[in-house]
Amino acid sequence: MKLLITGSGGKVGRATVAAAVAAGHKVTAVDLQRASFDRPEPGAPRYVQADLTDAGDAFAVLARTRFDAVIHAAAIPEPTGNPPHVVFHNNLMGTFNLLEAAVRFGVPRFVHVSSETVPGFFFPERPYLPDYLPIDEEHPVAPQDPYALAKSFGEQLCDAAVARSDMRVISIRPSWVQNDDNYEWNLGPQLADPGILPAGFWAYIDVQDLADALLLAAASDLPGHEVFYIASPDVAATQTLPELLARHGLTDRLPLRDLDRPDASSISIAKARRLLGYDPRRSWRDHLDEQGHKIGDR
Repeated sequence: MKLLITGSGGKVGRATVAAAVAAGHKVTAVDLQRASFDRPEPGAPRYVQADLTDAGDAFAVLARTRFDAVIHAAAIPEPTGNPPHVVFHNNLMGTFNLLEAAVRFGVPRFVHVSSETVPGFFFPERPYLPDYLPIDEEHPVAPQDPYALAKSFGEQLCDAAVARSDMRVISIRPSWVQNDDNYEWNLGPQLADPGILPAGFWAYIDVQDLADALLLAAASDLPGHEVFYIASPDVAATQTLPELLARHGLTDRLPLRDLDRPDASSISIAKARRLLGYDPRRSWRDHLDEQGHKIGDR
């Protein structure tokens, strides 16, 4: 496929570009960083610097090539490091402009990287608990923070895009993304201390599994706009979800639905397995021991 991948310099974008190139796709990578005039590495994708909050830039990156799909991973990745209006404007307008350009240029498929935060947990200003676990695509959404709000509105923009065009759109809601060099820093403390209640209820996703899911979405011919959670199938903990909820006094406050395995995640990926053929193969156990230390360091 001819793929446009935005946010190519970020954690998710880098992994997705690498996976797409390795799979033989022709990739155009887009990000805010300045392009160089050095000789490119053999097999390196074409790179375009663009600010997608500018409509002219968004239209320009799609004007030169007839792409088979866009994977839109560009975003400020969380709401705490920038003023709220900056997060909201950047993430929403970048999505709006790129979707608008994709509709006008007749791009057949668009993959929108949304977020697990859309229902309202992870960054709420007031205490919030999900209606149930594992969370699935049917869970109500009630976002509070500018990041989750922009992602939620982005999904509505995807609904509007398929309503006014023949484009097929998939929104992917990843859980907390981990890569080789941050597993210990991010997940180690909660493995070492089950008394920590993570904002994402022990859900996580390996960046390579997420990249695989994004490529599956880009190749999918599912009609309309579908939303999928993408997470690892297991919790990032040595205890089970029922045990963890009991430890934190949440058993009576947070209903637990049927689990598909003893160490099941707090996010259901049943829909992605069924409709995308998603089959995650990586786990925190590939990187960490049960005390949360990097394997090989102790």
